[in-house]
Amino acid sequence: MRRVESDWQLSLPFGGRTRSFLVHVPPQAATAPLPVVVNFHGGASNAVQQRRYSGMNATADRHGFVVVYPDGTGVRPGQRRFLTFNAGRCCPPAMLNNVDDVGFTRAIIDMLAGRLPVDGRRIYATGMSNGGMMAHRLAADSTLVAAVAPVAGQLNVATFAPRRPVPVLEFHSVDDARARYGGGESPPARRGRFPAFPPVEEGLARWAAHNGCPPVPVVSPTITGARGTMNDGQTLTVLSYGPGRGGAEVVLYKFTGVGHVWPGSTQSLPVLLGRPTTLADANEVMWKFFAAHPLA
Repeated sequence: MRRVESDWQLSLPFGGRTRSFLVHVPPQAATAPLPVVVNFHGGASNAVQQRRYSGMNATADRHGFVVVYPDGTGVRPGQRRFLTFNAGRCCPPAMLNNVDDVGFTRAIIDMLAGRLPVDGRRIYATGMSNGGMMAHRLAADSTLVAAVAPVAGQLNVATFAPRRPVPVLEFHSVDDARARYGGGESPPARRGRFPAFPPVEEGLARWAAHNGCPPVPVVSPTITGARGTMNDGQTLTVLSYGPGRGGAEVVLYKFTGVGHVWPGSTQSLPVLLGRPTTLADANEVMWKFFAAHPLA
C-alpha cells in the first residue's frame, strides 16, 4: 500500500476570499480512513504559530490522525498575521465581517476528502482562545464534528441550538486573565471591541443540559503541582458531566495558578499569556477523548 507522510500548505476560494490552511498527514497507509482534528489558532495568531505552539503534529504521528490548521481572516484580504475566527460573539474582525468560518471548515474537509481517505465519523475540533470558541461554535452550528476540545476558550455563541448531542472537553484556568473563567470584560486593551465573555461553567452546563447529562458533575481529586517544578503552586481538578444521550459527556480540566495557555506546551509567553503548565498534556488527553467518541 502507498504510504503518505507530508505537510501541505493549501488554499481554496470561499466567501469571496482565498482562504488558506495547513495540513499534517501522519505516517499512515493511504488507503486507511483517517481521523481529522481541526486545530484553530487564537485571536491575532495564525496557522503556522498554532502548529508550533500546540505541538500537535507529534501527537498525530503517534496516534495516526490528520491535523488541519486553518488561517482566520484579517482586516485586509490576504493578511497573514493578526487573524481571527468568527466564533459568534468573538472576535473582530471576523465577527464584524460575519465571516462564515463554519462553512469554511466544511469546505476544508470536503477538499481533504478528495485527496485522502477521510473518516467522516471521526472529525474533531480544538483550538486556542478565539480558536477554542470557534470549536464550540462548530459543534453548536453544524453536524460536522463528532466531538470538540476547546482550550482557554469558552462557549460564546449568540444562539445555542445544536442539532444533536456533542461530547465536549474543555481546558481552562481559573486564573486565565484573557478568556476570564468567571466571564466578564476582556483585558483593558480589548474592551469595547466585542461583548463580555460568558462564564466557563455556564457554557459547559448548557452543553451538559443539551446532552442530557446529570446537572451536577463528578469532581475528581485535585492534583497539585510538585514544589520546585514549573507547576509549583498550580492545581488541576477534573469535572465530568454524564454520559448523557448517545454517550455524550462534558468534561472540564479546571486549573488554578495557570495562565491563558495550552496545557503541556512549554512554548508559552508568561509575560503575555501567564504561566504554562504540564499538569496535563492537552494533546494526549483530548485525543483519548476524541478516540472514545466517534459519530454513531
